[in-house]
This record gives sequence, C-alpha cells and structure tokens, in this order.
Amino acid sequence: MAVPLLDLKRQYEDFKDEVEQEIIEVARSGYYIGGPKLAAFEKSAAEYCGCKHALGVSSGTDALLVSLMGLDIGAGDEVITTTFSFFATVGVIARLGATPVLCDIDPDTFNIDPAAIEDKITPRTKAIIVVHLYGQCAEMDTIMAIADKHNLAIVEDAAQSIGAEYKGKRAGSFGIAGCYSFFPSKNLGAFGDGGLVATNDDAFAEKLALLRNHGMNPKYYHKMIGGNFRMDAIHAAILSIKLKYLDKWSAGRAANAARYRELMAEAGLEGNIKLPVERENRHIYNQFTILAEKRDELFKCLQEHKIGCDMYYPVSFHEQECFQDLGYSKGDFPVAEDVEQRCLSLPIFTELTDAEICEVVSVIKEFYA
Repeated sequence: MAVPLLDLKRQYEDFKDEVEQEIIEVARSGYYIGGPKLAAFEKSAAEYCGCKHALGVSSGTDALLVSLMGLDIGAGDEVITTTFSFFATVGVIARLGATPVLCDIDPDTFNIDPAAIEDKITPRTKAIIVVHLYGQCAEMDTIMAIADKHNLAIVEDAAQSIGAEYKGKRAGSFGIAGCYSFFPSKNLGAFGDGGLVATNDDAFAEKLALLRNHGMNPKYYHKMIGGNFRMDAIHAAILSIKLKYLDKWSAGRAANAARYRELMAEAGLEGNIKLPVERENRHIYNQFTILAEKRDELFKCLQEHKIGCDMYYPVSFHEQECFQDLGYSKGDFPVAEDVEQRCLSLPIFTELTDAEICEVVSVIKEFYA
C-alpha cells in the first residue's frame, strides 16, 4: 500500500466549499494585496497566537528577516541560534551581514540546548533566534532568563509550531517577535508562500508594518529602508478559514503520533528506533521525526514500498558549504551530527488512515527483522 508523506487534497475536503467561495469573493473585489481580508486574518491570528499584534508577510523566511531588520541587526552584530533547522533560520542572519553563532541541540527535542547558549554570548551579541522544531517548543524559561540577564532580544522561529505551547503559553509569544510560516505543508498552510510576525510590543509592530512595505508612510515617503514583504489578500482569506480548523488538525496529528507509539511498541522496535520525546507541553507534530538505526537503508526501503518519508535535516548549518567561513569543524556539535545521521520523518498528517499507519509500521518492522 502506498502512503504519502502528505496529501493536501484530503485536507481540502474539510473546507473546500468555504474557501472556493472566499476565493471568488477576493477575485471579484479587485483588492488583492492587504486590505480587509488581511486585517481580519491578522486579528484572529494575533488572538490565536496569544499576542497583541500580528502582521501578515510574504513568507516565513521574510517573517524572520523583517524581524531582524526591526531590531536593526546588521554588520558587526552576532545572533545566536541552533545549528540544526531549516536554512532560513540562519540564512536571514547572514543576509543582513551579521554573524550566525551556532549552538548544539538537545538530544531529545532537537531544539537548541539552553546550556550551550551563555558561553556563546559576546559584546557583539544582539539577539537569539530560538527554533521550536517539528512542532514542540524549546525550553523557554531557561532561554528567557539568559536573554534577560544579558539584555538580548529573542526572536522565535515558530515556522513549524503555530499553536504549540510551553507551560500554557503559545509558541511565538515569548520574545519580541514570533515568526510563522504558512508554506502549504505546515499545519496551517496557505495556497503558496505566506508568513506572519506576532508581537506584544506596540512600537515594534508599528516599525514592522513600515518595513514590510518599503518603509513607506505616507505613500512614496520612506522613513526607512524596508522591503516588499506584503501578504496577498487571497492567502489571508484562505488562512482565515483554515485557522478555524487548525486545532482539529493539530489534534489529529497528535492522535496519529500516539498510534505510531502504540504500534511501534507492539512491534518491539524500541531497540532500533527512538521515538519523538514529548515534553509536558502541547506538541503539534508538524513532523513525526524518529531516530533510526541504519537510517539510509530504512529510507530506501520505505521509498521502495512507496511510503513517503524525508530527512529533516541531513546537513547541519556548520557543515554547509556556504558557512565554511564561520570557522566551525566536524565534531564541534556532536549531538546535531548524530541526529542528522539518524533522523527520519514519517507521514503524520491528520487525514492519514489507521491502515496507512499500520502499513508504515509493518514495513519498518519487516526491515529490522
């Protein structure tokens, strides 16, 4: 039985009548960038994320970029972050001429190791980008205490974690900026690229609103140099509808994760696979990532059985060719280097059937047998 890694067509059945009507409405309105559809989405998104303000932007990458621009980060500055994430996390730092300062990861959650942060702080350190990877929050109490002690800004990369919680507080609501991605594969995905920055800081929100539109206010008068980071109205309209379903979809992913745990325990796979470690917080399972012995061979086996899977992420930042000038070497981040050799993400989307989950586990069991 073929099992896709993700099937957005199944999800579409949940809301297709609503969204198709909304698309027609936007098409007929002639209002295609910003406007009332964006304002409505920003209001509901801010409430959902537990923040005073939310600003729709063009992508999750641009959410991170405009947030760093809002902090005036540039040449000579350092930004501390993880070595293990999607490229945008560290790419935006380098694009502004600042220096990424990398840290190793927690061996259970794969989020940044809080114990690694403080030794990396120098007089040039201006911010910490904290990634809430795979749908689970980092250890924010410890990280916020470090940031407060050293007067550093916290930018949260919550691209994979909208709705995740740490001690009852939503991902993205801890620091000066929470950055989200609406890439179609996310728990909350647009019909193309889209992103969001959430903040509780009034002045910062006002600055971001300028920066996402070329620093312009009023029209053709530019207070600062910004960029074109605007969100299209059609994405805002679609996301407003999908936001109503988000908790249901995230709960479905969590239920599928629980089913994987049950079946893998029954199959006796504990010696071959390390399952995701779920802390006592809300995990929304943007990915269900295991650590597997003989990962590459298992990956090939799953592909041969037409079971969707992927590696998030096979190469850490300190090993990327474009960051060799940062001066890191193989062995500097042993946990990340171990994880990148064994990580494998399995299908977890809400509409996955029990038969499909059983098929995935059956193939894995057969492989290790």
